[in-house]
Amino acid sequence: MKLQVALTILFGGFVAGSPLFADSAQIKNVLFIISDDLKASVLGCYGDQVCQTPNLDKLASRGMVFNHAYCQGTWCAPSRQSFMFSRYQGKGDLNLGQHFKEQGYYSARVGKIYHMRVPGDIIAGTDGEDVASSWTERFNSSGQEAHTPGDYACLNLNIFTDELEGRQSTKMPHRMFVSVEYDGDGSDQPDHKSATKAIELLQQHKEDPFFLAVGLVRPHYPMVAPRQYFEPYPWQQIQMPPSVENDLDDIPKLGWAGTRNAVNEIGKHPENQKRMWTAYYAAVTFMDEQVGRILDELDRLGLRDNTAIVFTSDHGYHLGEHTFWQKSNLHEEVLRVPMIMSVPGLKPGRTNAMVELTDIYPTLSELAGLEIPEEVQGKSLVPVLKDPDKTVRKAAISIHNGLAIRTAKWAYIRYNDSSQELYDMEQDPSQFTNVVSAVENREIVSELDGMMNQISKQKDIQIGKKK
Repeated sequence: MKLQVALTILFGGFVAGSPLFADSAQIKNVLFIISDDLKASVLGCYGDQVCQTPNLDKLASRGMVFNHAYCQGTWCAPSRQSFMFSRYQGKGDLNLGQHFKEQGYYSARVGKIYHMRVPGDIIAGTDGEDVASSWTERFNSSGQEAHTPGDYACLNLNIFTDELEGRQSTKMPHRMFVSVEYDGDGSDQPDHKSATKAIELLQQHKEDPFFLAVGLVRPHYPMVAPRQYFEPYPWQQIQMPPSVENDLDDIPKLGWAGTRNAVNEIGKHPENQKRMWTAYYAAVTFMDEQVGRILDELDRLGLRDNTAIVFTSDHGYHLGEHTFWQKSNLHEEVLRVPMIMSVPGLKPGRTNAMVELTDIYPTLSELAGLEIPEEVQGKSLVPVLKDPDKTVRKAAISIHNGLAIRTAKWAYIRYNDSSQELYDMEQDPSQFTNVVSAVENREIVSELDGMMNQISKQKDIQIGKKK
């Protein structure tokens, strides 16, 4: 230990895995797995009684489950940039993969970590908006996506066919409602290829300190999976999310999703709304199986005892809640993401601490004994990993057409036009009743507004501007 620290001081850097934080669990490796468009509420370990996610449920039983993890960007590009740089907006000078690489780790990307167009970059096998400085090596996983031969559906247009011609694909307006159910074992799919490559890299670098980031693209549309993954979820048995009459009346227009029943053909096809859930569940279960393949190999190689595992998603997703579809708004189904951290030497558990995706970077840095760069805006979650009753922040912030702030009790949204929403998440977790105008809530609105302004100033968050 003394030799490692001495070498660190002598050479002005950090020896991979050096115990600079004596009270932290020490790790040699990092396995960082990111799903795409995955809402927390759909996983078994987060309470879903329908979706089959045995591998993530097993990981949850061996790690810390964060009940209240929130994204900072509400769609792929800003969210992924945010957690890779631990910045609310914009890029810093040192990203997460680069930080580990510069401290002697083999750093590799498999699949989508920074933003890639799905399906465009997946079909082409291209890098998207990847940041090359992050990686020692990087690998793309291509696939046919909507062009996979099989039973194709464009559910908002009520089209069902096995013809390959005329399918909605890259940059086409209805691609968000596409599913493909086909006969096969899934080995032709990008996520299966990513898992296979990740397994190869674990085998090749098992003796090296490594930072391995694996980006799985499902359940992002098009929701493509072999037939056997659809079969457990017959659409006739799907229960749509509860709804209330005139739900949008107390939601400001800037809070309305761009895709919703009133303005999209999906609103005319209630049965196809259920089929969207079937396809989403199928894609999630297929993704879960790929996570299991990677984790099983980690166990087989004997690497679990020195590898920190993080599983999360870039943001959540609407599947008919409030009549909304997709992402890019500031409501709970979009903002809340799954986050599971399994760290050698630390007990499994479940925490209600409020956390952000920005917190991943400093947490992994501390666990590995690396200095946390000053530019990082997230907070290390090591105290919470050691004691699930601990907290490191009072609230989580998310950005889209304004700001959302989430505390243990309240969800408060202030849009760029100064319109507002406030929800009591203890009494109204589905966010059906906007209580921002209630006289008895004036004090809490003022308090949350002040907290939002303080955080915005501290973190240099610019609303209505790109950074």
